[in-house]
Amino acid sequence: MTKNLSLWEKQFESKISEVASAEDPAHDLLHFQRVVRMAKKLCVREKGDLHVVVPAAWLHDFVIVPKNSSLRSQASRLSAEKALEFLQTLGYPKEYFTSIYHAIEAHSFSANIETQSLEAKIVQDSDRLDGIGAIGVARCFATAGVLKRSFYSQQDPFCETRNPDDSLFTLDHFYRKLFKTAETLKTEAGREEGSRRVKFMKEYLDCLKSEI
Repeated sequence: MTKNLSLWEKQFESKISEVASAEDPAHDLLHFQRVVRMAKKLCVREKGDLHVVVPAAWLHDFVIVPKNSSLRSQASRLSAEKALEFLQTLGYPKEYFTSIYHAIEAHSFSANIETQSLEAKIVQDSDRLDGIGAIGVARCFATAGVLKRSFYSQQDPFCETRNPDDSLFTLDHFYRKLFKTAETLKTEAGREEGSRRVKFMKEYLDCLKSEI
């Protein structure tokens, strides 16, 4: 990473620290830091452009919309718009704006926008990887606390005889979304990491079965 980009990055982190929600551990500053670290790692492996990936990763959730909000599907577009406004105030090079906008807008599940660039795939993979594995399990249960949602169904905790409903039970989210997340990863490096994290989640559920 160039010295200039490192200086920009300090400003990105400073700004996002004002945006990150301390009341939602799943979207606190630590989440952004993890996504950026993974994005840099994937970017180097996949030979992407850090000048697009780094700001997009830092600012991917510039506008945080609650998961149960009717505006959820618009969150990534709102984030992309606000991110470019912020980058413009910093004087960040405008030749990267279109690519950054797309990488932010396309990262979201809810937006359902196809990634058109390597950098967008890297940012999307990095954010989705933070939703699975050990950290994904932690974030899943943190969100359950915020939404006041039960951990599991007493009658069928592991969705063996019913369709998963993660609006009611936290473990259902594993079957409804988390295991499927790894199947959506776009980069080779991301898929390798996703496979490792899915293995952990399955081992976690095996352990949980022995305890409940």
